[in-house]
Amino acid sequence: MSKLLLKSLLISPAVVGAALALGTNEVQAANKANSLTVESQVTTEAAPLQAVPVKTIAIAAAPTAQEVKDTPVFSTEMGSSLGEGTSLTLKADTLVPKVGVPEAETKIAQAVPSASDNSQLLNQIQRYGKEGSNSQDQVTSVSQLRDVSPGDWAYEALRSLVERYGCIAGYPNRTFRGNRATTRYEFAAGLNACLNQIERLIAASTADFITREDLETLQRLIQEFEAELATLGARVDNLEGRVAFLEDHQFSTTTKLEGEVIFALTNNFGDFGEDDNNQVVFGDRVRLVLDTSFTGEDSLVTRLSAGNLNAFTAGGEITPELTQTFNTEIDGTGDGNDIGVDWLAYYGDIPIGPFGQVSTYIAAFGGRHDDYVPTLNPYFQDFDGGSGSLSTFSQQNPIYRIGGGAGLGVSFQLGLLESVIGPSTITLGYLAGNASDPDEGAGLFNGDYSALGQLNFNVNDRIGVGFTYVHGFHKEESAIFSKGAGTDGIVGTRAANLNQEALLASRINDSADKVTNSYGAELAFRLTDKISFSGFFNYTDVIVIGEGGGEIWSYGGGLAFPDFGKEGSVLGFFGGAVPYSDLNEIETPIHIEGFYKYQLSDNISITPGVIWVINPEQSDDNDDAVIGTIRTTFTF
Repeated sequence: MSKLLLKSLLISPAVVGAALALGTNEVQAANKANSLTVESQVTTEAAPLQAVPVKTIAIAAAPTAQEVKDTPVFSTEMGSSLGEGTSLTLKADTLVPKVGVPEAETKIAQAVPSASDNSQLLNQIQRYGKEGSNSQDQVTSVSQLRDVSPGDWAYEALRSLVERYGCIAGYPNRTFRGNRATTRYEFAAGLNACLNQIERLIAASTADFITREDLETLQRLIQEFEAELATLGARVDNLEGRVAFLEDHQFSTTTKLEGEVIFALTNNFGDFGEDDNNQVVFGDRVRLVLDTSFTGEDSLVTRLSAGNLNAFTAGGEITPELTQTFNTEIDGTGDGNDIGVDWLAYYGDIPIGPFGQVSTYIAAFGGRHDDYVPTLNPYFQDFDGGSGSLSTFSQQNPIYRIGGGAGLGVSFQLGLLESVIGPSTITLGYLAGNASDPDEGAGLFNGDYSALGQLNFNVNDRIGVGFTYVHGFHKEESAIFSKGAGTDGIVGTRAANLNQEALLASRINDSADKVTNSYGAELAFRLTDKISFSGFFNYTDVIVIGEGGGEIWSYGGGLAFPDFGKEGSVLGFFGGAVPYSDLNEIETPIHIEGFYKYQLSDNISITPGVIWVINPEQSDDNDDAVIGTIRTTFTF
């Protein structure tokens, strides 16, 4: 109550000055600018409070003589006197008002009680605290009363002010219930409302409306109720703090359902792989995502998927070069629309000392490196969804498809670099392909795995650059560019993926494990708001244990035109070399793709596109592959 007590002490001279000003008949015009203004501490204006029991709003520290079921609400607006049919509002304005009174050249006509004697007021407040809670002694001072009754002078004084200045507008149910006792804190709230009302009248130069007697009454009431006014202010501040805390921290666990459904009509028109297994097909892919948040800033993602679209084949064998995004569900076969969990991961921020909030990714199943690291391929990358490019190659740098499974990823903000070149991050991650398998040669550290490190720079709001390194270990049955242990490749040639069939074709022991060290670079450049360029490069050094080694290369670039023709639509062109190896024929397989995603509505898009592969399976003896696709995507 210290601050509000000081303000109450300061306002007493202001009230005296106002009384002196009203006692004179002349006011010097030149002294109007020198009005005495005493600043009081301003508390935040609270929203109108409803009439509630005193104990509910936590300002009933002093015991009351009787329980008041309906507490009157006070208004700082000008209104009628307390009576039938009046409305009721409360605003917690300044507990001790700021009063400005013009100086006047006059002599004191009548002595006015002064509040300047700090010692006397402090002694009086101390006397309040020493009174016993069960005292039954006869009291005559208002400062000693627990309740203010209709017969007390303070009650009548405040009622007179209410009727004259309209400080209190009525009871919540618009009824008048006669004279009723109030607690000292309720009384202090009403007194505060009248103080604020009179302050505004003085500030509005309507001092002729305020009498000297009213100012003297206010001064005495302030002295008698200093403790309650101070307590009222402290408790309002405390309540506001508690409400603010609850608003900032209130959150209930929430799960959102999001879905994506793809209908795809596709065909391989080229001579490559032309056989009875490459017919015109129409099928679907479904993803249902349960996104759960526990704090409002984290996310537990559970994704269910199903599909029935297989990739096109060459010679009866699926080739990763011809894989489209809707061919990548669960085990890559896409048979039967069997539903299953294909991704389970958690995102959250962890505070770590000088790094601040560290973005953390934990995958329990189906994790990929592009889940947590920037891939810098806008408008093409869509996590193999139905809103980006058609092929898996044009979605992202193939380096992010080296390995997958369960593991951890973290991203740190680099504050030192941010001051030089803009926002920058370093990302580290580790994924194990068969982390849940306790058998020998498996588990979190003894089976297939890949470890990633990437340095990412945002030179400005239009240029992003990334440098990536991935170290991987792959068992003999695992492809390099895949979703993890024991799975087929989903991008690049079969020779580049070095699965068992590719090893045999390269006259290499098909039971040999592989170690890879891959280096990549990514660039995203937003030329204008309507034109975006992105590209990547990847080099992989392969060691086939006990058999020697080789190299894998890949590169590509794309041009995207967002909002082309309609807001939300994208026209995209992409070209490059899919991953190919020098362990077999070394003709560069060229991938050219064009697509146009037309946004029919907020939830429906249609994407026609063409994929043209030259020198498929890195051999010029093979005919070109040309795939035409019409993809319809529904999101909800």
